[in-house]
Amino acid sequence: MMSEIKLRIISLGAGVQSSVMALMAAKGEIGPKPDAMIFSDTQWEPQGVYDHLNWLEAEVTRLTNGQIPTYRVTAGNIREDAIAGTNTTGQRFASIPVFTENGGIARRQCTKEYKVEPVRKKVRDLLGVAKGKRVPKGVTVEQWIGITTDEAQRMKPSRDKWCINRWPLIEEGMSRHDCLQWFSRAYPGRTLTKSSCIGCPFHNNAAWREMKLNDPDSWNDAVEFDRKMREGKKGKLDNAAYLHRSLQPLDEVDLRNLEDMGQGVLEFGEECEGMCGV
Repeated sequence: MMSEIKLRIISLGAGVQSSVMALMAAKGEIGPKPDAMIFSDTQWEPQGVYDHLNWLEAEVTRLTNGQIPTYRVTAGNIREDAIAGTNTTGQRFASIPVFTENGGIARRQCTKEYKVEPVRKKVRDLLGVAKGKRVPKGVTVEQWIGITTDEAQRMKPSRDKWCINRWPLIEEGMSRHDCLQWFSRAYPGRTLTKSSCIGCPFHNNAAWREMKLNDPDSWNDAVEFDRKMREGKKGKLDNAAYLHRSLQPLDEVDLRNLEDMGQGVLEFGEECEGMCGV
């Protein structure tokens, strides 16, 4: 027999899907009502994401009279860690899946360490479970993840026996386009952001071009980061690393040709935890 749900949380990425899911929950369109939203901050999102998050938190608070609080957690600055060639535990390897000159790709640990684990730690904190202690038997957490029908392949069960992953937008039969339409009806004149780290190697050419044209601060940041990843290899990767799969410096890549625009501007189909870009 399934144990009773002790806590319901929204894993909030502040992108299109999770934003719409949170607002639908706040309006009572999906339920039962979550107990909290948790935003895991890599400290390297575009400013527009943080501006949208501030608005979203205030709007959910208004709609629910503060009954769904937002918690912001972090495992550190993913940009600084990647440049230093370490991960959240200080071990020697890059934390993001950059492309390397030998034709490989660096270990993909960023989602788990900078998204999943901080949320997991906060959930344990909300349950009152101390570090190193087990979650009591019979305690179950329901975690809502904003995956839509067009990317259902990203649905993965939780790695914790005490946590059940749930995908309310899948249950509602909603695609990413449906989420955009819902938001445009509910909040005409406002736009949703695309949630991702500034220097995510999963950006395609369309994403890089959009950043270059419309967000020069983020573009310049990504170009500088890309360059720094190749400034000396001691203590970092054994091979030169690049943000772009062409193995060219980012500011030298020809971005004029459109790539597949199906999902929008990110390619998260291979992302292992289903927690990025939503």
